[in-house]
Amino acid sequence: MVFWEGYLSDETMSIISPVVVYWLYSGFYHILPPLDHYRLHTRKEAASQNVVPVPTVIKGVLLQQFIQATVASLLFWVNNSMLSSSEVEVQPPFPIQLLQFIVAMLVTDAWQYFGHRYMHQNKYLYQHIHSLHHSVVVPYAFGTFYNHPLEGLLLDTFGGVASMLISGMTARTSVFFFCFSIIKGIDDHCGLWLPHYNLFQLIFPCNTAYHDIHHYRIRGIKYNYSQPFFTFWDKLYGTHMPYTIVKRPEGGFEVRPPK
Repeated sequence: MVFWEGYLSDETMSIISPVVVYWLYSGFYHILPPLDHYRLHTRKEAASQNVVPVPTVIKGVLLQQFIQATVASLLFWVNNSMLSSSEVEVQPPFPIQLLQFIVAMLVTDAWQYFGHRYMHQNKYLYQHIHSLHHSVVVPYAFGTFYNHPLEGLLLDTFGGVASMLISGMTARTSVFFFCFSIIKGIDDHCGLWLPHYNLFQLIFPCNTAYHDIHHYRIRGIKYNYSQPFFTFWDKLYGTHMPYTIVKRPEGGFEVRPPK
């Protein structure tokens, strides 16, 4: 039993909940106090290096979410058209759902790593598509999914479809998985280092600091492609860059690559 049962279908919740969670969770980060003592970049750095206007970022994210919702709607329509009107989707036991969740995480990581890495290796794709995401040099929460629409379709939307189909999860399980993935992605771009208060940063090696290295334009941009959960693909393929986190004299933290 879930709280939306009787009001919305699982498919509808799977489409709209990631959008709602995205703006609620990213909005939470933006209404927090300044927290300058926990920032990985100063406000001055963010203002000088992020040349993309905030309204442009918001419009870009909304466009990607519209594309994702359209693709998800088509996927569920095709799936439902293959079922008889009397057939009810049976929810598997919790241990099976947990296993599907883990499989979906692994599929997402593989899809993201190889797609993301190729976007950097192919000069045309980087220059014309992926560089849009890197125009936000200092990451922040609601800019997480600011991508070129084609990148959003290939990496995020199709990656989500692949994770759902390969894991075999139901639409109801996908509600929780997609919301979890959205929250994790936002956390990786929040720009705050809070390991003592943030379970994501405490548990996952792929976190805010790890991804911050990747946004270094000169040294880190060809490293730390892994997202959003694990880092083993980087370690397997030699694209892992270690780092240290040091306190700034003026307050906050700085992620430093090796010298």
